[in-house]
Amino acid sequence: MQALVYTFIALAATALGAVAYFGLTFTPAEAILAAVVFGCVCVVLLERSLRQRAESRLEKAIEDLSRLLATDAQAGAVLGQRINAIADINAEVRIDSVEADISVLGTVIRQVAEAVADIEDRAKAQAQPSGRDRMIAAAPPPVMREPEPTIPLELLRQGIEENRLIYHIQPVVTLPQRRPQGYDLVPRLRMQDGDLADRVDFMPRRGGEDVLRHIEGIGMVEAITISRRARTGGQPITLYVPLSRATLGDSSASEQMIVTLEANRAIAAGLIFAISENDWQGLTTGERAIADAMVKKGAGFSVTNVRSLRIDVAEMAAQGVRSLRIDAGHFIAEPQAFTDFHASDIANYIARFDIKLLATGITNERQIVELLEDGIVLVQGPHIAAPGPVRADLVVESSRQIPQLRRAEY
Repeated sequence: MQALVYTFIALAATALGAVAYFGLTFTPAEAILAAVVFGCVCVVLLERSLRQRAESRLEKAIEDLSRLLATDAQAGAVLGQRINAIADINAEVRIDSVEADISVLGTVIRQVAEAVADIEDRAKAQAQPSGRDRMIAAAPPPVMREPEPTIPLELLRQGIEENRLIYHIQPVVTLPQRRPQGYDLVPRLRMQDGDLADRVDFMPRRGGEDVLRHIEGIGMVEAITISRRARTGGQPITLYVPLSRATLGDSSASEQMIVTLEANRAIAAGLIFAISENDWQGLTTGERAIADAMVKKGAGFSVTNVRSLRIDVAEMAAQGVRSLRIDAGHFIAEPQAFTDFHASDIANYIARFDIKLLATGITNERQIVELLEDGIVLVQGPHIAAPGPVRADLVVESSRQIPQLRRAEY
């Protein structure tokens, strides 16, 4: 910047000398002298201006430094006062005082605990009040007996051989909007007269593990087909696939399950295997290893027919459990049979571990209202929607993995 100013002064002095020589008829010596004098005067004025500006900046910096030093001095004085105050404190006396307060507080807490225990003993001796707004007391889990199938095993084998086993879907919705969150794969058996039998009517209870593995294998193929086609169509879905120890405990079937999940990792996250609480709790070490391998492939589990929520939720979350299914009617009627928590708190507690509480068997609107009051927003049941056929564009007529069976059109 200064170089430009000096250049401008030199040009101005040269111009002044030219004007004096040509315009004012100065001699060359006089014109040069006038230009030099003019340039010197301009340089002196410029240097003076720059020096005044530098002095002004220096004075301002000195003032700022003085203020900072004054602030530091004040801070040092305050710090010294605090140090002196701390040095004057008798720490032993203060500690003794705190210990005395803690001792008194511990005595009060013990007295309160004894009083609460006496009140609880008296409450247990008296009749417990009814209603869902009290704190829920512990109770043994209910005994839920599944009905025996009405269709004999041989007729079931025959129906499978005749390709009369089909899979429908039943939505699982979120409240209050009732938007589908996922779909249960529901096996159904088409009878010779054209009627459809539900799984409770034909699913084997005792024996028939080979048939059960066959049914679950068909369901796995069906789930893969639906999930892949839904994902290709830009609408990925979540499917709950039935599973039991009959498949997990068989080396060939479980190996095929792992291979299938490995080959379909892109959709594995949308596959949740629904397994009963009895089977889940009864898994052997080998079966548990298979379940862990399935979780590593991206799949998850939904434990059905849960009779008690007095469980290690954190452990189940680590094992890949994503939802726990309870019977809505039984939970509403006897919440104390499921948990020691208040009915309105249990869903939030389980949700802390990324596990959802799913109420099944919804039969009326009143149950939905009561479940919403308790914070349970994932539901399923005949009042919501009954099982129905899968869209035709999401199923195939035959399966490559199970060539001996063909899909029935529905």
